[in-house]
Amino acid sequence: MGHNMRGLPLLLLLIVGVSGVYSGHSLKYYRTGISVQGDGLPLYTSVGYVDGVEITLYSSDVGRTVPVAPWMHKVEDPDYWERNTKIGISSEAVYRRSVKELKTRFNQTGGFHSYQVMYGCELRDDGSIRTYDQDGYDGKDFTALDTERGFYYPLTDQAQASVQKWNSPEARVGERKKIFLETECIDWLRKYLEYGKEELQRRVRPEVKVSDQNVNGVRKLHCQVYGFYPRDVDVNWQKNGLDVPSYEAKHVLPNSDGTYQIRVTMEVPPDDRDGYSCHVDHASLDQTLTVKWEPQSSSNMLWIVIGVPAGVIVIAAVVIIWKKLAKKTNYTATNTSQTAGIRKKSLGSHSSLLQNVLYMCFMFSIYHTMCIILIWAQFRLKSD
Repeated sequence: MGHNMRGLPLLLLLIVGVSGVYSGHSLKYYRTGISVQGDGLPLYTSVGYVDGVEITLYSSDVGRTVPVAPWMHKVEDPDYWERNTKIGISSEAVYRRSVKELKTRFNQTGGFHSYQVMYGCELRDDGSIRTYDQDGYDGKDFTALDTERGFYYPLTDQAQASVQKWNSPEARVGERKKIFLETECIDWLRKYLEYGKEELQRRVRPEVKVSDQNVNGVRKLHCQVYGFYPRDVDVNWQKNGLDVPSYEAKHVLPNSDGTYQIRVTMEVPPDDRDGYSCHVDHASLDQTLTVKWEPQSSSNMLWIVIGVPAGVIVIAAVVIIWKKLAKKTNYTATNTSQTAGIRKKSLGSHSSLLQNVLYMCFMFSIYHTMCIILIWAQFRLKSD
């Protein structure tokens, strides 16, 4: 159940998208109310994140706000958990009413429906801040806060009534939310960063791997960026220094070790093989990391196709001759003429194999060591 509760806010990706790279930190809250409880999802959840790390959780099933990140136990305010539990209980009641009201506006009677809100603040390394407050209904944009002017604007016809109420002189919800995001939100972000500085303020450089794939006559270039922290990253393909649109949406995914990964794919014509490179910007990098795509020529592929089986043959020859030498060393012949005959017959039976293998030794330089062994073995057989 806990896993589902924590995964539910990911639905807000439909609303807010994926952020790009920046040098700073963020505090975000995701609140979700649903119409029907099921599949382990509570009717209401509120989850807090700092730099993508889950720090607090409130759910209607539990009825209180609890710490998630271990370092959240460092919170010094004695009333912190009780105060946030009261906020959670109050918000739960509001969201339940909101879901019922929105179902009526959208002429819905039954089924699964959700009302979601994401709000938060960002503190950049240069001291500047950014705030946001957006909500959605059934995965679609509903309203958003103009954080400069402090009022909400509708993103659908059904949101008009809500916006008029929030922006009224009596309510002034937008103005109060703007002040909260610019002051209290930033203050708490600074505190959380201090509590979890060992985890939150670390920098892990990304690893980058570029590869290509032919699918139904279409060549796709993949840029796999992995093992980086913090989450925000900017990855794009360029051709001769100019940006090229990616083939699919960019989604940053978490790894089990707390780092992140992303893959950016683009399509290129089969005969277009020059000038492509993947560019990565991340807080851990002093400058943009660039990895060029080096297409393999058809001749290189031919050598690989031929060389691998050839290597197997060379290895097999080494094993056969090595065993023969070992057997010959341990064998004591009582009949000199009989021993000579066996040696002559053995040399004759392996001469063709040796000649073919030695020829491949000159063709494929990657087997130098094995070829030297074969030459030495042939010399031993002949000299004995």
